[in-house]
Amino acid sequence: MERTGPTHLMPENQESPGGGSVHGEAVRPNPGAQVEYPGSVQAQLLSALAALGRSMAEKFDPKRSLEPFSTELLRMIPHNFLFINVLNKDGQTFSVLAEHDPFGLARLEEYYTPTFASQERYPIAEWVARAVFSGETMRVDDFQTDPRYDSDNPFARKVRESGLRSGLAVPLESGGEVIGALCAASLTPHAYTEAHLAAAQQVADLIGPFIDNVVQLQRERRWRLRLQALEGLTRILGGSLNIREAFNRLAEVVRPILDFDVMGVELFSASGREVEGLAEVGLDTSKEPFSIPLEHFSFLNRVAAGESVLINDARCELVPEYPGDRLIIDGGSRSSLIVPLRFGNLTGGALYFDKRKPNWYDEFDVEIAEGISAQVVLAVQHQRLAEEQRRLTEVEGRTRRLQNRIEMLRSEMVQRHGFDQIIGQALSLRESLTLSRKVAPTETTVLVTGESGTGKEVLARAIHYASPRAEGPFLTVSCAALPDTLLESELFGHERGAFTGADRQKPGRVELAAGGTLFLDEIGELPQPLQAKLLRVLQTHEFERLGGTRTLQADVRVIAATNRDLEKAVEAGRFREDLYYRLNVFRIHLPPLRERGNDVLLLADHFVRTLAARMGKAETGISQDARELLLAYPWPGNIRELQNAVERALIVSEGGLLTAAQLGVVSTREPIAPRVSSADSTDVPSLPEGSFAHMEKRLVLEALRKARGNKSKAAKLLGLTRSQLYTRLKRFDLDQ
Repeated sequence: MERTGPTHLMPENQESPGGGSVHGEAVRPNPGAQVEYPGSVQAQLLSALAALGRSMAEKFDPKRSLEPFSTELLRMIPHNFLFINVLNKDGQTFSVLAEHDPFGLARLEEYYTPTFASQERYPIAEWVARAVFSGETMRVDDFQTDPRYDSDNPFARKVRESGLRSGLAVPLESGGEVIGALCAASLTPHAYTEAHLAAAQQVADLIGPFIDNVVQLQRERRWRLRLQALEGLTRILGGSLNIREAFNRLAEVVRPILDFDVMGVELFSASGREVEGLAEVGLDTSKEPFSIPLEHFSFLNRVAAGESVLINDARCELVPEYPGDRLIIDGGSRSSLIVPLRFGNLTGGALYFDKRKPNWYDEFDVEIAEGISAQVVLAVQHQRLAEEQRRLTEVEGRTRRLQNRIEMLRSEMVQRHGFDQIIGQALSLRESLTLSRKVAPTETTVLVTGESGTGKEVLARAIHYASPRAEGPFLTVSCAALPDTLLESELFGHERGAFTGADRQKPGRVELAAGGTLFLDEIGELPQPLQAKLLRVLQTHEFERLGGTRTLQADVRVIAATNRDLEKAVEAGRFREDLYYRLNVFRIHLPPLRERGNDVLLLADHFVRTLAARMGKAETGISQDARELLLAYPWPGNIRELQNAVERALIVSEGGLLTAAQLGVVSTREPIAPRVSSADSTDVPSLPEGSFAHMEKRLVLEALRKARGNKSKAAKLLGLTRSQLYTRLKRFDLDQ
């Protein structure tokens, strides 16, 4: 209702209901008792104000500070219970500044104004006398029968259960605004008249500004105390470089400053699209760290933008359709305070506080939480720096180990593939090796010629590992082993969709060999369309992938090899002349094994040592007749054929010395192998009968006959790869 009653206090001789003492034993007010007001009304008001001032000038105690004021007020307004409510800054809740309830009739300490940590605030909308905060006065003749108190409202229930019967409430104003309410209650029904209500209002008008100053003072004291308490956070967070380990201790210090049920820290992911739990203290201690998309919360985009978010009642303010909001609601949180973690100009995460009661936090709590977040940011930065330092230390350690390993492997590769590992004393071979050592440190393109099996790839590797590109890759491509389209893709790579089955982008060998060497074996078999692309690589160091349009750089040295006469191929128009001259910048020829004299014995001894050790026949040697055969045989397959012959002999031998018969080759001066039938001879081009090459060619032809010309099936029958079969077909001139 609106303010009612006279605007002045009752005359001194007017009778007033009420009376009784609030000190010592309880005395119920007597409505018929006569109460005399000594002196003037103004004197009584000033006396009450002075008593209130004296009590609050001392250390504030919400339970005792109203006692002197209550004593003075009894002369004008009878009561057994007295309390002062104040509006909170949010304008939606109120708290009890102080009360005088000597008999514990309706103790309101759970509603006390916050003095240090956050305390409960009572929603204005749920208070029966909420109209007082709009400037109205209120008088209740009997709480037990008044319909306004016939509800399950917690405040109304507390009043009914206390035994209080009647009461009045008037607004407190300061600066033209309502700041709270002065309330009194009696154990006697109908204890108050309109005159009492008017007297209470004049008391409220007098003490309103004073109460406002007291509230501001208490808030300022609380603010300073909480700020002082924040200083202890630095010590806690500085005690550990792992914020997860320090978080429990941090929570113990924070709780008296900013009360909570759950306190946690979450960081935004590197993409900025997820929030990841870093540490949490609260109800569910077994909760695992989480990662949730920011879009699952209705408010995190505001936090990411650097804004603090205060949620007074999650059930009313959050949106259940958001999965993250639903987690908070289902978790039982009612109040939430989320403040950003600012790393410079960027928001990198959030510090959050949850409480299971609504309207728990206010704007002062926001400022305190932001102060705490600044300390947490420092702790997170220190942790990140420590982790980065540990990571760098680990990376440096791994780098050193890898460098040592690479150096060791490089040394092993040089030892394994260096020029010193090439076996032979023939003058023609030594001349070729001398040229190779000279060209190795340069970037010059090299062309290695020689019959198949003379060791052209071995020489190319030796050149690579003696060059500045030794730490780069050494990749090989056999130009005769693949069809044209696949060879182009193998060399230059392809884009997705370049041909049927090209479901992804693939880099070619030219690209993969960047910083190293590309060895092109059997370069004479390179198709003419690809010859032009290779020429561009050699001239401009540029190329495009198959099906691509983007020009790529080729940082690669090319070493090519051939067993064919490229000059004749150029004359016949099968090989581009300009490419030939680009490849033939520095030519090295490897002599066939038959021209290297005793080198065949040196090589045979080497193969016996290495292969016998692998087969568990380490005591094996070569007999004299076998040595004579090794020297007499022309070795058309060169070193590769020699290695195969030694391997065959080791397989069939029982140990000891290898014999000539076990080698499986026959000198052309002593053909001892049986002749092939006339049916077979028509299919086999002329080779020395009984030779290893002759027998190998027969096997290839037989496999092709059984496979009806299908080379893949023929290779499978022979236990060879398709590439190995193509090599033999070319060697025996069967590839037409």
